[in-house]
Amino acid sequence: MGSFSIWHWLIVLLVVVLIFGTKKLKNIGSDLGGAVKGFKDGMKDGSASADAPAAPQQVTANKVNDPNTVDVDAKTKS
Repeated sequence: MGSFSIWHWLIVLLVVVLIFGTKKLKNIGSDLGGAVKGFKDGMKDGSASADAPAAPQQVTANKVNDPNTVDVDAKTKS
């Protein structure tokens, strides 16, 4: 009663393919594989950068005048 037989899993697989279709399942599989690969690359890069000392970041004039930067100073209404 605890485990399913191979026939149960084949029926479940058939129902999933009928519901989602093979193209959508292929896309889900490739997206999942890409996410796993990206995670592994990120972990590899993270361990390499953890060994090296971090360089201090400097704010340049270009960053201050960037139109996408939000000014966080509160202004009073007059």
